Amino acid sequence: MVGRTTLLVTGGLALAGFSVAFVLAQASEGVGILTPDDAEVVAIGQVIYPDQCAACHGENLEGQPNWRIRGEDGLLPAPPHDATGHTWHHDDETLFTLTKFGLAGLMENAPPTGMPVYEGVLSDDEIIAILSFIKSTWPNDLREYHDELNAQSE
Repeated sequence: MVGRTTLLVTGGLALAGFSVAFVLAQASEGVGILTPDDAEVVAIGQVIYPDQCAACHGENLEGQPNWRIRGEDGLLPAPPHDATGHTWHHDDETLFTLTKFGLAGLMENAPPTGMPVYEGVLSDDEIIAILSFIKSTWPNDLREYHDELNAQSE
């Protein structure tokens, strides 16, 4: 006959084993809120981008010419979102906030900008999809840098 101690030890080991299996079976979370490796999310962003972003940031994410120099209106032209720009210098939360609320969402007394506010125009999921699409186009070294930036900001 099996003793009570043997049953408790066996049961405890089984519970521990199930717990480890459960933890290992969970999807690992990426760093940040963007999902550039999720083909479905990226495809949604790729569909929305031409209608909402390309007029300023370019069909190929190339931005406007002379994007670092203020125009006659005092505004900076739209920067590129490809590897030549600075989008990848900002963590996910900053990119999301800038897209949803404009520069005013990031700072008080924000200077004027040509960037429209997308709150009420795009859902949070649509904003994340567009930004995920943009990130999916970056070379691996920039994506890795961006992931590290996100990890530091958490």
